[in-house]
Amino acid sequence: MAARDGADTGGMESEASTDVTIQQEKVNCGTTSEGDSQYLITEQMENEDSLPQTSVSNGGESDISKEMVDLKVIWNKNKYDLKVPLDSTGASLKEKIHSLTGLTPAMQKVMFKGLLQEDKTLRELKVTNGAKIMVIGSTINDVLAVNTPKEVVQQEAKAEEPKKEPLCRQKQHRKVLDKGKPEDVMPSIKGVKERLPSVPLSGMYNKSSGKVRLTFKLEQDQLWIGTKERTEKIPMGSIKNVITEVIEGHEDYHMMAFQLGPTEASYYWVYWVPTQYVDAIKDTVLGKWQYF
Repeated sequence: MAARDGADTGGMESEASTDVTIQQEKVNCGTTSEGDSQYLITEQMENEDSLPQTSVSNGGESDISKEMVDLKVIWNKNKYDLKVPLDSTGASLKEKIHSLTGLTPAMQKVMFKGLLQEDKTLRELKVTNGAKIMVIGSTINDVLAVNTPKEVVQQEAKAEEPKKEPLCRQKQHRKVLDKGKPEDVMPSIKGVKERLPSVPLSGMYNKSSGKVRLTFKLEQDQLWIGTKERTEKIPMGSIKNVITEVIEGHEDYHMMAFQLGPTEASYYWVYWVPTQYVDAIKDTVLGKWQYF
């Protein structure tokens, strides 16, 4: 009986072992499937992490190591803060202004101690932190909205010029020029072009033979014409044209007129303008692009 009981016990243990083995296999089967799924997910995440990452640059990282300068840009009564490399050129500054205002470089007249020189760096132009940069110009839409473009007025004026004798020989100008060169007129340098000086241009005559001085207020975009009696403050945008002619016998000086209206009657004449400043005056008042 003992032997039989042992045999029965052994058989029960064998059957129990078999049942445990079968259950373990089922459990293992289920566990292995979940493990495989977890492995696949982990492997997929690792593969995704190994993909190259794309960094988006705002274009400013390259300027980090450069010496920067903070500027105040003023255009159309709006003020903008701008930080640019000190060694960037005037042309590069115009591109930055374009991104701020939408005003294309060709339409910009940028002022800093006179008309900005595009080929020089801001360091060379002695631009410092907090410097005010004046921008004058209009968008294409503004240009198209103008009824009487300046270029049309200029073309009409040029078309009429050949029909007349030289201005300096005309009676109205001759009576002023015959007084001779003013003693206190500013010195002239023939064959040289210079930027506008930091002081007013003085010692010249107007059509009444009275002394006159020209002050270019770039911050207000105004030309101040001063006489002994008064000072006229004229917005540069209202000046339609600038007419100049060399004075015969004094080729280092010019006579110059600012056209303030549609006819010749609106010309404001100034005599004995030093020749080295003529181009700078025209560029400052009209701008190099002269679209209107």
